[in-house]
Order: sequence, then structure tokens, then C-alpha cells
Amino acid sequence: MNTAQVDVGRLLDEGNWSRYQKFVVLLTALTIIFDGADNQLLGFAIPSMMRDWSLPRAAFANVAAVGFVGMMIGGAIGGIVGDRLGRRVALIASMLTFGTLTLIISTVHGIGALAGMRFLVGLGLGGAMPNATALSAELVPRRFRPFSVTLTIVCIPLGGTLAGILAQRALPAVGWRGLFMIGGLVPFVVAFLLMALLPESPRFLARHPRRWPALIKILQRAGYSPAPDTAFADPHEQGVARVSVGTLLSPEFRADTVALWGAYLSCLLSVYLGFTWVPSMLTGAGLPSLAATGLTVFNLGGVVGAIAGSLVISRMGSKVTMLTMTAGAIAGALVMRSMVLSPSSPILPIVVMLAITGGLINAVQTTMFALAAHVYPTSVRSTGVGVGSGIGRAGAVLSTYAGAWALDTGGSPAFFSLVAGAMSVCAISLALIKRHIPAS
Repeated sequence: MNTAQVDVGRLLDEGNWSRYQKFVVLLTALTIIFDGADNQLLGFAIPSMMRDWSLPRAAFANVAAVGFVGMMIGGAIGGIVGDRLGRRVALIASMLTFGTLTLIISTVHGIGALAGMRFLVGLGLGGAMPNATALSAELVPRRFRPFSVTLTIVCIPLGGTLAGILAQRALPAVGWRGLFMIGGLVPFVVAFLLMALLPESPRFLARHPRRWPALIKILQRAGYSPAPDTAFADPHEQGVARVSVGTLLSPEFRADTVALWGAYLSCLLSVYLGFTWVPSMLTGAGLPSLAATGLTVFNLGGVVGAIAGSLVISRMGSKVTMLTMTAGAIAGALVMRSMVLSPSSPILPIVVMLAITGGLINAVQTTMFALAAHVYPTSVRSTGVGVGSGIGRAGAVLSTYAGAWALDTGGSPAFFSLVAGAMSVCAISLALIKRHIPAS
């Protein structure tokens, strides 16, 4: 009988990133692509729904807001489920939830039913990200963890791009009901595929002796050779007896939790100010042909910035890297505040500054998931990420009102001043976090 315990955390942290581990990260990223796609479907469908139901655009504002509220609650619920029952269970359940309910949206016949379904879809969408984050973080070596988590979360805008392609083709052919039917059916089917292919987090399994045989199989696929009777431990990941949201505010985590919540809230406020209002701002400035391009570069700049930022974090640590990116975002917003947006304005400088500013804002937001995964241990990781991202959704809700106020009162200068102010709060919050990812 083998009585020696294997430190599974150290084994994974110091090991190689095998082909199987990369495959699992890609599977996890796949769930976030569909999460991002489903999240964006409503925006593409609203013009068609307005025509069918003879409703103004303003009638759909509360539908969008209630979806964010659902994601706030879903993040907390999904995180707790992930820490108690497993990341795999919670992630697949989230996909089944938002897939099934998106299918149901294709049958609704009124704004009230749409709002109710959108809230329930939000529960599933919110529950996916914390568990995808935890699973990506807990399977790979420490030196690749920021890149792995960022690669997973950066699939959200890629999912939005997929939704745009789908909407462009589906809306003329099958209408908005067909769009939601396709958008719900695909993740529902993929969830069943993941039941066969997606493993549980090794660090989660190490906490449950009855599940060590499954852990041994996963480690063997990853290139390790544990004996059949191996016992496991993860001494650097201290357990919490019963996970709850209150655990995050215990003396051990309180300071970092509050600072992380401030960073999520202020950064997601900036992100959604861009998502929601950049097209309207450019159109109102007499640049309607630039509206779609402006939002695209705002998003795609974030993909490049997030991946580059994660690679720098692996070498220099998260504090220096994230504060530098935040400072760059503030500077970019202040430069845009001083720019004149009008039909006679040069187009290239506007596009370049939107790409730089949006890229840095999105890069900070995306790498924040890697930071949150580092702040919390295995026993509370999904809950910590889920509640943090849920708090951030309050910034998304706030952006719908704050952006309109800024543009109505002071135009683009007031709008970019608001962005700079929000990112300044983010910088202060990030500076206050003690458990930053160390330099390698």
C-alpha cells in the first residue's frame, strides 16, 4: 500500500503543459465562445423584434438590464456550485441552462416574457465564466496560468463576433426566432459533447478521496504516472469547510475581496460604456460610417492586449503589468477627451485611439480573471471569481445610465472623462490588492 501523499498542486505547478492539458483549455474556451455569442444575440435581434411587436428601442432597455442582473446572480450561484460540486458540473449545467432558455426565447410573444427569459438566460451565462476560469487555472502549470485563463476569457468577444456572423446570415433567412433557436440549440448540443470530453479540475478532485481514481486517470492523460493507490494532498490550497459569499469577506480574504470588487465594478463600467455608447457617440458626431468600425477595433484591440498582457504577467507579475495597462487606458481616454469628433475630423487617429484605449481597458478586464483565480484558493476560487464578475455586472447596468448622462451633458469630452475616472478607480483598487501574481 502506497502511504506517501502526492502534492497535486506542486506536481501541476512545476510540470509541463501537455497536449491533453491544452486540449482541455480549448474545450473550456469553447464554452466561453458560446457564452459570449448567446450574450450578444439580443442586441442583433432587437431591430427585428421592434418591427414585429411595433415597439420602440427604449422598450428593450429593461430587458438588457434584467439580463445583467441575472448574470450578477448567476455568477454567485455558479461559483458556489462549482466550489461545492465541481467546476465541470457547474460549467456544463450553465451551458444547458442558457442553451435551453435561449431556445425558449424563440417562442415568446411579448416584452414581459422576453425579460423573464432573458433574466434566466443571464443566470446560466453568469455561471459559466467563474467555473471556466477555475478549471483553466487549476489544470495548467503556474507559469502558464495567466495565459491559460486569459485565453479562455478573451473568447467572450470572439463569441460576440460569431453571433454577428450568425445574425447576418440567419436573420434574413429565418428571422429573430430562428436566430435564437440556432443560438440555443448549438450550446445545448455541445454541452452533451462536453459531458464525454471535459474532465474535472484535478485540484478539486484532490480534496475528495473517493474521487482519486478519476484524478489518477486525468493525471495519466496529462503525462504523469501516479500509482493506482496514490494518496493526494494540496497543502498550499487550504480548504474552507462550507463555501458561501460570506467566506469572501472573512478576515483572510476581506481586503483583497473588496479591492477586487472595486476593480471589477469600475473596469466593467468602462468596458460597457464602450460596448453600449461608442457607436451612438460616433453616429451623433456625424461619423455613422465609423460606428461599427469603432466598436470592432475597441473589441479586437482587447483581444490583442489581453493575450500580450497575460504573457507579460507571466514574467513580470500582475501588479506592475495591470497598473501599467490601466495607466495607459487612462491616458488614452484623456487623449480622446481632447480630440474633436466631427465629420471633418481625420478618421485614422480616431480609429487608432479607440483601438489603443479599448484594447487596454479590455486587457485589464480580461486579465482580472487570472488575478482573481490567483487571489483565492481552490476551495473558494469559483465563488470568488463568480461574485467578483457579478459585482462587475453592476457596472454594466450603471453604464446604460451613466453613458447617456455624460453624452447628453457634455458630449464626447464628458464621456471620455467618465471613462478616465472609472479606470482611475480601477487603478487604485488594483494597487490595494495584496495577493498579486508574482513575477516568475
